[in-house]
Amino acid sequence: MRILDVGCGIKKYPGAIGIDRNPRSAADVLCDLDGPAYPFAAESFDRIRAIHVIEHVADVMRTMEEFWRLLKPGGRLLVVTPHYTDFSSFCDPTHRWHLNSFSFRYFGEDHGGFGYYTQVKFREISVRVRLLALWKWLGLEWLVNASRRFRRFWEHYLCFVVRGKVIEFEFEKPAS
Repeated sequence: MRILDVGCGIKKYPGAIGIDRNPRSAADVLCDLDGPAYPFAAESFDRIRAIHVIEHVADVMRTMEEFWRLLKPGGRLLVVTPHYTDFSSFCDPTHRWHLNSFSFRYFGEDHGGFGYYTQVKFREISVRVRLLALWKWLGLEWLVNASRRFRRFWEHYLCFVVRGKVIEFEFEKPAS
């Protein structure tokens, strides 16, 4: 199984090919993550990991399209990013985007009428929101993740009180 660890930093995922733009990272390949294309052939990877990367790129849509290009049909993409209500989303000056648990819906069936932004489509496997420790200990993390409907209610009305920490997305590139 070929795994690509995008923006691997100094903790590259074991067994993965790491790419990063920082020469002080553990990357196997140095490249501009905002460049026109990563230096790999189409459909080269079974898995792509983008852990705390998507909030740094110049163009989220183009980056997701590049992930789609690199994945084999049936391949999986893991994206982890801070929730926009977490302190870490705004304290890092390199963060360009502040995302919520519905930010990637343009790439799926439930595109809210905005599916024309891209032809790239992923199947959503899972979305999991991690909450700050107090809320997790009180059982609210379970409740937020129990249903998409409650997660939407939380995003609309409660997330500035019951704050999110991190969002974990898993997508699959559908077989043609």
